Amino acid sequence: MAKAKKTAAVYVCQSKEETMTAIRELGDAQRELTRLETAVNDAIARIVEAEKDRIEALKARRDTLTEGIQMWCEANRAQLCANGGKTANLITGEVAWRQNPPSVSVRQADKVVETLRALKLDRFLREKIEVSKDAILADPKAVSGIAGITVVTGVETFAVTPFEVEVVE
Repeated sequence: MAKAKKTAAVYVCQSKEETMTAIRELGDAQRELTRLETAVNDAIARIVEAEKDRIEALKARRDTLTEGIQMWCEANRAQLCANGGKTANLITGEVAWRQNPPSVSVRQADKVVETLRALKLDRFLREKIEVSKDAILADPKAVSGIAGITVVTGVETFAVTPFEVEVVE
């Protein structure tokens, strides 16, 4: 497996004071980014609010047209799909009928499992067996040397958290 290439750092602090300044600047940049994101979201909200009536009118028109098209196509499906197909090209667009794949919905799964077991229909049940990572972490020596299991320890991450004051109203 190829190791990830590390690129040369573009900026490296040269002293404790420079590091403290960089952390302050990082906090400034994060706060400015938050302000900008908020301003963008506020602008989007204003645009959506201003266009709300047009948006709703267009959605209603879309739904009305779709329903009308479907009703006519259902009534004329035999003619539209005379060759037994499921799609009809109408020059300005096409209409299609698609069969959704079968699906199963289970409500109150514990009761369904009980019923299937009582009826000896175990073929409709499955048990999921998987490796317990919690158990391995509790006793890593017991699995040392087993191919496919690696216990990773001592990985460090680095985080910078500029100090901020939260204003409570």
